[in-house]
Amino acid sequence: MNRVYNFSPGPACLPLKVLEKAAGEMTNYNNSGMSVMEMSHRSKIYEEIIAETQSCLREVMGIPDNYKVLFLQGGASLQFAAVPMNLMNNSGKADYVITGQFSKAAFDEAVKYGGAKIIASSKDENFTYIPEITPDIITPDADYLHICENNTIFGTRFNKLPEVINNIPLVADVSSCILSQPMDVSKYGLMYAGAQKNMGPSGLTVVIVRDDLIGKARESTPKVIDYKIQSENDSMINTPPCYSVYIAQLVFKWLRDDIGGLENMRKINIEKANILYDFIDNSELFKNPVKKEFRSIMNVTFVTGDKDTDAKFIKEAAGAGLVTLGGHRLVGGMRASIYNAMPTDGVKALVEFMKKFESENK
Repeated sequence: MNRVYNFSPGPACLPLKVLEKAAGEMTNYNNSGMSVMEMSHRSKIYEEIIAETQSCLREVMGIPDNYKVLFLQGGASLQFAAVPMNLMNNSGKADYVITGQFSKAAFDEAVKYGGAKIIASSKDENFTYIPEITPDIITPDADYLHICENNTIFGTRFNKLPEVINNIPLVADVSSCILSQPMDVSKYGLMYAGAQKNMGPSGLTVVIVRDDLIGKARESTPKVIDYKIQSENDSMINTPPCYSVYIAQLVFKWLRDDIGGLENMRKINIEKANILYDFIDNSELFKNPVKKEFRSIMNVTFVTGDKDTDAKFIKEAAGAGLVTLGGHRLVGGMRASIYNAMPTDGVKALVEFMKKFESENK
């Protein structure tokens, strides 16, 4: 069977070159006589793997020396609790911007640990825009300001970062936009991301945290999510997600060596998004509900306005090798997740199918 174009929001498609490299090393990594899946995380060979993975990520993202990179587990969802347990311990206050399901889930977890407060939300228009965040609405002594930078479900993104006051750390869930374009890490106090969209398979969570924010965890924080303990133990206080870390390394090298870095990746991603949005904007059948200035370049949502027609489109698209195009249950319609590994040809194939479907279903 030929490979399909997989538009899944996560776990998502991986670069074919990465998959082929991993397949070639599946049973015998680097003449070790074993798979990475089998080797001890305390072995010298695996210690080299995890160290090189961190080095590659630092190089690709330009991560400053005063930031720690942690390879953890539990997905972004565990970080919804880990962030307040590690950071919300000075004033005991934190500000949250609600722009979709995941930012709301992060807030709901944070209120268990202190004075989390919603300072802005786009719920009033079903999360089709990013609310303005002005200095006057930020809590002056907040321990951090939390955002979800790209909203996988609703297809929106921050086109600029909030201007924080009083050196309040900006904390961002970047699960569905990390590595999609250059990011100035120094503007964040902490960023975290589940790997299963742009970095590798599920099971790995990356946390990038500034040194001065480490060591503030409350006493009740479990060791596995205490940033200080994990950083002191090179992310190996317990068994890390070994194979996911290895695949992430291959992805980082693909970005560096094959793509040529994140600026080139950004250009490719914008080109892909423009191809799809340009067709939708000129279509008589398909519509995108998101306000243009806030459109995601990773997750493109669209609808026909009729549930039966949407369902027919999703079914027929799958038959044409364009799979996992169903929208989230909170939004309905369709969603094409066009992460880094989705080739431009995949987006072009989707647009050609949409043209055909439109001509047959006017």
